[in-house]
Amino acid sequence: MAVSKKTIIKNAALAKVIDSSLTNLEAATANGAKALALATKNSKQSSAEGKRLSKKRITLIKRRKSAAAKAQKDPIAANKKALSAVDKELAAIRKAAAKNKVVKAANFDELSGLRVSCRRLSAYSKAIAAADRVLNKPKKKTRRRKAA
Repeated sequence: MAVSKKTIIKNAALAKVIDSSLTNLEAATANGAKALALATKNSKQSSAEGKRLSKKRITLIKRRKSAAAKAQKDPIAANKKALSAVDKELAAIRKAAAKNKVVKAANFDELSGLRVSCRRLSAYSKAIAAADRVLNKPKKKTRRRKAA
């Protein structure tokens, strides 16, 4: 009967695998932190852009209301032209706000995923550091008993 030979990993190879795994974990932690910082920055930018567009939209709605009242009261070409200009600008702002909303939603999904991943990485790093502290404790010295 043929017996299959299973190779047993050597200590040096195992130590090398462990070291490379720890190095990969440290690299992933650093990359995750960079990605999280960049995603946070992008999220803040798109949020600020959304606030700016919202304020501008509210201002344009007020301006449109007054222009519509003016055009209703005195329907000359200049008033109608001012009203149509406000309508065009308001449509452009609404379109930009809709695009920004899509970008913010995508940023939110990415940011929440990155936060979860970074939390996992830091938890793994802390657990490994705690295990290393336990494993690398010096041996306790035992006292010799006195001969009776």
